[in-house]
Amino acid sequence: MSKSHVKDWPDMASKMNPAVGELRRSAPDTMASFSAMGKAALAPGALDTKTKELIAMAISVAVRCDPCVTYHSAAAVKQGASREEVAEAMAVAMYMGAGPSVMYAAQALEAFDQWAEQA
Repeated sequence: MSKSHVKDWPDMASKMNPAVGELRRSAPDTMASFSAMGKAALAPGALDTKTKELIAMAISVAVRCDPCVTYHSAAAVKQGASREEVAEAMAVAMYMGAGPSVMYAAQALEAFDQWAEQA
């Protein structure tokens, strides 16, 4: 499924997890609040969780956050997003972010493919 491997996105997540865990231990109240905010933001409401993860992927591209791309790509796979849905979300990210977002959108699609291959 995946055509390229600019980055190993699942490996990136596994390497980030210990650092995020250390941050949780170092700033437990703040990180607990951040986690609660994420849970509330992604809870289904007028938009379902899959749609919210697609939005998060697009924002990850716009702000050029590699770890955000990999975590939200994995979550999009878990929520049942299709490659076509991800590609359309990346089209919106490219439209909003212009050229630099094109490069990140290509990588976000690659991240989704790598996670989907593992699922």
